[in-house]
Amino acid sequence: MHEDALLYEETEATESRFVGFLGTTERLDFVITSTSHFYGKKLVTCLQSRRCAILDAAEAEDVDLIKQQFDLDDEESAVSLAAFLSSQLSS
Repeated sequence: MHEDALLYEETEATESRFVGFLGTTERLDFVITSTSHFYGKKLVTCLQSRRCAILDAAEAEDVDLIKQQFDLDDEESAVSLAAFLSSQLSS
């Protein structure tokens, strides 16, 4: 019989930014969390959908990835969000 096991547990001080995005069809609120745990990438969480992605600025430019990660149907909103997230992750 297989037993579940804790693989790791770490505690770290992180920095979180709360940013709002107003697209062509909707408003989205995000938490961008900076941590050393993701090797320079940031944890981006959408508060409305509760979906998250681990991204860097270059990955955020990928419109198809943004559509998939944040469950967006509208191409125009996805393009705008990708540009917005890329700018937020490069700062």
